[in-house]
Amino acid sequence: MASVKNIENLVAARKSLKISLEKSKTLAFALEKAGPRLEEINQRLPSLEFAVRPIRAPKEALVAVGGHIDQAVGPAAAVLKVFDAVHGLEKSLLSDPRFDLPGYLSVLKRLEEALHFLADNCELAIQWLEDIVEYLEDNSVADDKYLSNLKKSLKILRELQNNEELACLDGGLLEAAFDKLEAEFRRLLTENSVPLPMSSSSSLGEQACIAPSPLPVPVIQKLHAIIGRLTANNRLEKCISIYVEIRSSNVRASLQALNLDYLEISLSEFNDVQSIEGHIAQWGKHLEFAVKHLFEAEYKLCNDVFEKIGLDVWMGCFAKIAAQAGILAFLQFGKTVTDSKKDPIKLLKLLDIFTSLNKLRLDFNRLFGGKACLEIQTLTRELIKRVIDGASEIFWELLAQVELQRQTPPPSDGSVPRLVSFITDYCNRLLGDHYRPILTQVLVIDRSWKQEKFQEGLLTDAILNIIKAIELNLETWSKAYEDTTLSYIFMMNYHWHFYKHLKGTKLGDLLGDALLREHEQYKEYYAAVYLRESWGKLPAHLSREGLILFSGGRATARDLVKKRLKAFNEAFDDIYSKQSKWVVSERDLREKTCQLTVQAIVPVYRSYMQNYGPLVEQDSSASKYAKYTAPSLEKMLSSLFQPKLGKYGSSKGSHLNGKIDNVVTNKLRSSPTVK
Repeated sequence: MASVKNIENLVAARKSLKISLEKSKTLAFALEKAGPRLEEINQRLPSLEFAVRPIRAPKEALVAVGGHIDQAVGPAAAVLKVFDAVHGLEKSLLSDPRFDLPGYLSVLKRLEEALHFLADNCELAIQWLEDIVEYLEDNSVADDKYLSNLKKSLKILRELQNNEELACLDGGLLEAAFDKLEAEFRRLLTENSVPLPMSSSSSLGEQACIAPSPLPVPVIQKLHAIIGRLTANNRLEKCISIYVEIRSSNVRASLQALNLDYLEISLSEFNDVQSIEGHIAQWGKHLEFAVKHLFEAEYKLCNDVFEKIGLDVWMGCFAKIAAQAGILAFLQFGKTVTDSKKDPIKLLKLLDIFTSLNKLRLDFNRLFGGKACLEIQTLTRELIKRVIDGASEIFWELLAQVELQRQTPPPSDGSVPRLVSFITDYCNRLLGDHYRPILTQVLVIDRSWKQEKFQEGLLTDAILNIIKAIELNLETWSKAYEDTTLSYIFMMNYHWHFYKHLKGTKLGDLLGDALLREHEQYKEYYAAVYLRESWGKLPAHLSREGLILFSGGRATARDLVKKRLKAFNEAFDDIYSKQSKWVVSERDLREKTCQLTVQAIVPVYRSYMQNYGPLVEQDSSASKYAKYTAPSLEKMLSSLFQPKLGKYGSSKGSHLNGKIDNVVTNKLRSSPTVK
């Protein structure tokens, strides 16, 4: 029994050992597999220890930290959520606004609202985060390195918030959107700003009722929407800059067809007003066209586009457009004219400038009357003052300038001095329906500035005094001739000129019919005296005394005829030689004077030669005595007194243009002023 029991014990022990061995093998295998994992766990233990370390803080601190974290994470999470929404708008805001401007502006408004939320809540979020970091630090809840990193991040956030230039919470998306809007604003203006088409300056008359087309209403509505958003974000100045650039360029393009290069002429580039007389006439038309149509249109358009922003804004915008488009150049040209040398023609041109400015006075006051147009107002007032001062000065000095010409010698050919025809024509123009009211208005203004009263008769009295001075000049000049006969031609010319050219004119009406008839009578008188004292003495050389019936014989008669023909020829040649250089300017007076001369000489000569010519015609020296035939004499006498080209005193002109007038005006200009 004992042995059986022992065997059973051995079997049980063997079985137990076998089981233990199997378990050992399994455990060894498991340990072999767990080795790498244990090594991995061993490597991770420091970080796990770091993560678990805050748990070592006091229980009270660990319990309180939850509330602090919730308070900090709530605002921060809201900020991050909105910030994520901002980036969700990026694709829409980087697209082209032209395809859906209302939609683009709607998205932009959402962006602005989001950024306002961020701006309002970032400060709160940063404060809560700073509080929790301070709590963690004070209660040793977190690792020092972790706290250091948190502090650095919060410091960066705080610096960004305090620096406006760096606090671009949208990463530049808002600025990019504004740039897109400005580009769209420029595109809308550029594509709808079309210069006014003009074929030439001569077509201004037909285009008087044409003005540039205003921008379409839908375009203006889009501009309003863009301006509203840009203004709300302090971008109005850039918006105005774009508008002024494009619209002023559009006006300049409209004016280019008018060829306004003359506006750039400097004072040194012309000698006198006559050299740019045509430009002054153009200036008035061009200025009127620019003001009444181009600037008028820009004035209204500025109001339409910027009316919601305020009066000062759109008026300032218009002032910049007007200045950049060329109104200052127009005013500067007028100033250059006023700075030119003084002469009578300049007075007329100054009156033309005054007429243009006065015609546009109401337009100037309305368009450029605001404080934004101060520079334009100042230049305009200065120009008007210069025009009035200059015109008045020239007019009142004209009498003294005419009197100074009395010292000059008379024309050597006896013609009417160009000064006379110039002044009479000039005074007629001043008294004409065009210039008289303008000159009167200028003189009235000039007197009012000097606190003096203007009398109605001042203008006419001044012109009458000028004519009296001219007549006195003529009387003085007539006495300066050494040849009395030439003085008769001179007086005959002058009286006929006055009668013919003043009759039926404004100046003639002012002088009166009685005075003009006196000039006609004086012309007849001097014509008769001239004929008597010159050609009228020639027939005496053809006396028939001693030749009746050849009382002394044929030879004696022949000698007597030769002697008398010789004396006639010598006298004729002497008179003709001198008078062939004389001039009668007026054709009708010249033809009549020649006709009277022919009638006084030729019939007598023809009769004499018919009766006594045969006595010498058979002689070998006949050509010496029968030098002329009646037809040849008539031809020679009929060709007298012709105007000579190039002689200032011998060619008549009824206008104020040309080289002759330059000589006259230069003489008047160069005369010293009488004080």
